[in-house]
Amino acid sequence: MSASGSKAVIYAALGANLGIAVTKFAAAAWTGSSAMFSEAVHSLVDTANQGLLLLGLRRAARPADAGHPFGHGMEVYFWAFVVALLIFALGGAVSIWQGWHKLFEPEAIHDPWINFAVLAAAIAMEGYSFRVALKELRAGDPDSPILSAIRSSKDPNVFAVLCEDAAALAGLAIALLGIGLAYALDAPVFDALASIAIGVLLVLVALFLARETLSLITGEAASPETREDVGRILREDPRIASVQEVLTMHLGPREVLLAASLDLRDELGGDEIERAVRELTDRIEAAHPEITRVFLRPARRRGEAGGEQPIVA
Repeated sequence: MSASGSKAVIYAALGANLGIAVTKFAAAAWTGSSAMFSEAVHSLVDTANQGLLLLGLRRAARPADAGHPFGHGMEVYFWAFVVALLIFALGGAVSIWQGWHKLFEPEAIHDPWINFAVLAAAIAMEGYSFRVALKELRAGDPDSPILSAIRSSKDPNVFAVLCEDAAALAGLAIALLGIGLAYALDAPVFDALASIAIGVLLVLVALFLARETLSLITGEAASPETREDVGRILREDPRIASVQEVLTMHLGPREVLLAASLDLRDELGGDEIERAVRELTDRIEAAHPEITRVFLRPARRRGEAGGEQPIVA
């Protein structure tokens, strides 16, 4: 998944949600529907979220400096975590409060056809945004089930938008059902219940996103396939007696730090060790361009009182 692909996903969602939010607020004010108001809040929060994700991309692209020698790539994870909190606090909580309030002060829905027309248009626009996000997710993991692909993805800009759009489509279906029942049965309570259900849905999505982004913020490793392939490259080199440790950590969606502890052959001299490190580094980076920092450390040999200094590449 490329940075340009992530931006395309965010811009598609931003345009769709901004237009939908304005339309939903107008429909909610005209018809008095609680579920439509909750949906409008949902779309407004999603619009703000896309703005925060774009801010995260911009700040993460800043070059490394003395204070951040590995760059600012991990900042994109922080802003994705903020997005999860906003969905929880503003989207979920406000929708639940609105629905709870309307349970005790029910209000009849006027001109329900307006709600149905708006919701139908919103489904079309959210469906387009969802398709763009799903295509980008599948570009990086075409074979795994969607949930597994989301959990293995290291780009929160893609999976956050995908989860938001999935929640939006589910919320729209709930709103359609609630408004339809409220109108058909002349029972505004169904409209209020739909609002509460939308809020609960948003809270669950927010908790899922918070869990996934928290894992990335705290230093998530590269995929098992990447770690295994790096280990294979190191083990196959005849100058390596054994590979004692391979550690990886994502510094951003497309930046990985690699640190490995190697037991080099005893007969290697200093120049040969340096050559081995350079060649292994080139081989690893060619096979995995996302690995941008490589630290190779000779393991302590038996009988040595202290370890050797790390060899950095």
